[in-house]
Amino acid sequence: MMRFNEIGQQLRAYRMESGLKAEEISARLGVSRAALYRYEKGEVIKLDTVNRLAELLKISPLTLLGIGVEYYSKPVGYTERLRQIEETADQILQVFGAVCYLITSDHFDAILSQMLDEHAESMGADKHAARAAAEQLMGVLIARKQMYQARKPSIIGIFTNAAIQKFLAEGIAPAARVSDRLRVLAREAAIREMELMANLMESEPIGLQLGLMAQGEPNGPFVLLRSRERASLAINPFPADAPPNLQSGVAMITSAEDAVAAHQRVSELTWREAVKGATAAARVRELIAAVRG
Repeated sequence: MMRFNEIGQQLRAYRMESGLKAEEISARLGVSRAALYRYEKGEVIKLDTVNRLAELLKISPLTLLGIGVEYYSKPVGYTERLRQIEETADQILQVFGAVCYLITSDHFDAILSQMLDEHAESMGADKHAARAAAEQLMGVLIARKQMYQARKPSIIGIFTNAAIQKFLAEGIAPAARVSDRLRVLAREAAIREMELMANLMESEPIGLQLGLMAQGEPNGPFVLLRSRERASLAINPFPADAPPNLQSGVAMITSAEDAVAAHQRVSELTWREAVKGATAAARVRELIAAVRG
């Protein structure tokens, strides 16, 4: 059975991934822009139209139908698709990194936005495209956070000492080309985020569980998202705080039962062995103190 709502969601994500404007896609398909937007909202779509859209967006028709694995080579397409899945998720489990973007502060967004804007200005002839890409990505990121704050799905986050040390030393968006003044602010913002996370680890609010991996790094970063109807696995090479034009790699999303089950087993073992609560908070504060000297 075709799930037109899901087809529409993936169509929107892949449209953003392609960089094509809605007007361009609708013109090539021979439909109105309003019709394209209706498809994205879940209106019935013919299989022939699905095939033509897939050819235009350079993806498999089966992928657009939600069968198999979704691949994204640009962060905005992946981030938009993640936002859609988070819209119905009851539980989000993250195994990687220094922070969970959804629980970062508004100050994190403010600094990141400034850094992406300043980085775009450094791109010379490409600055207008870089600025547009940064604004689009920031818009989706902030929409994700607003969705989380409205719905409050439960979050389990498992982070690593090495990732936190790197985050504290380099600050937010380390790959962005920015002024020394802004780089200092980015490091200060990273310290602030880690202090907030230590507080959350210590207080252990309902629906939010944060811990540190007992040792080493995960073989591959991943996120598991569960709703009443399905579970999804997202594997993402794109740091949320990196300029979109500097990111390379391929993100993957799948609901294949074997892939979800294998990562669920890994996450359960990792969480069981993770350092949690006041002990984890103390360790994070030690890392902060080391950076401050």
